[in-house]
Amino acid sequence: MSTETIKTTYREAIRAAIREALLRDERVFLMGEDVGRYGGCFAVSKGLLDEFGPERIRDTPLSESAFVGAGIGAAMGGVRPIVEIMTVNFSLLALDQIVNNAATILHMSGGQFNIPLVIRMTTGAGRQLAAQHSHSLEGWYAHIPGIKVLTPATLEDARGMLRPALEDPDPVLIFENGLLYNMEGELAADAGAVDISKAAIRRSGKDLSLITYGGTLFKTLQAAEGLAHEGIDAEVIDLRTLRPLDTATIVASVGRTHRAVIVDEGWRSGSISAEIMARIMENAFFELDAPVARVCSAEVPMPYPKHLEDAAIPQAPGIVAAARRVVRGHE
Repeated sequence: MSTETIKTTYREAIRAAIREALLRDERVFLMGEDVGRYGGCFAVSKGLLDEFGPERIRDTPLSESAFVGAGIGAAMGGVRPIVEIMTVNFSLLALDQIVNNAATILHMSGGQFNIPLVIRMTTGAGRQLAAQHSHSLEGWYAHIPGIKVLTPATLEDARGMLRPALEDPDPVLIFENGLLYNMEGELAADAGAVDISKAAIRRSGKDLSLITYGGTLFKTLQAAEGLAHEGIDAEVIDLRTLRPLDTATIVASVGRTHRAVIVDEGWRSGSISAEIMARIMENAFFELDAPVARVCSAEVPMPYPKHLEDAAIPQAPGIVAAARRVVRGHE
């Protein structure tokens, strides 16, 4: 990788990845609501229709059930569709296609049919889109065998996760946190594919493991900086992939720090944070010096007022307070 960098945004990094995929492989096409003439609900595909035409940038009817099903059929037919669902709540209208078809056809066909399908969708709260458009349901999908679940948080992952996802013979779901689209930063000019099989240590530390993913990564890093001023050296793990979970990296980190807090924008009950806690207990119980804690969203429909929404989702002060309790036994 060269040392030359470019200034870009999370949104532009995803667009660059899609454009590269379209140029690299004529079987790749993008489909979804408003991805063409409108340029995407979050402007990710802006300009791609003019460059690649309506055969490869396909606006679809307003029916997730229909166009996700069409994507499955296209994948079975030998092409490589990227299906965009505006926000994760709309994916519920295609649950049968995703869970009962895409995830199971390889098994149900006795290994005869792979489904090389990529589905992208926006997830997360914090944008005052109220209870119907602020879900964090990636943990739900991480429950389903037969699919991979990716949660890019950094510019490098936004740029680099699409290629291995398209090369995967089985369905891959990519969850893009809506708060990250405007995030700016420096990215290597020749940035390419990344390894989607491993979690990443975003900050090394010796006193505590902070385990998170997606939109809460930067709040967690902020919390870790605050904790450092209090003499608590926190390690920050970016899970990156929720299915399959990189249990080895989680366990190794807990083995070094002997304490853990999981930060998850999903609801606590039945969450991915609960699964991670279970894996720590199964694999690193005797390494722990304190009970594992977690910071999750309040178990309420997401409020619309900004101050209530902020109070409902994980924030850096809440992460700091949880870390203090785990390390010191009090806040």
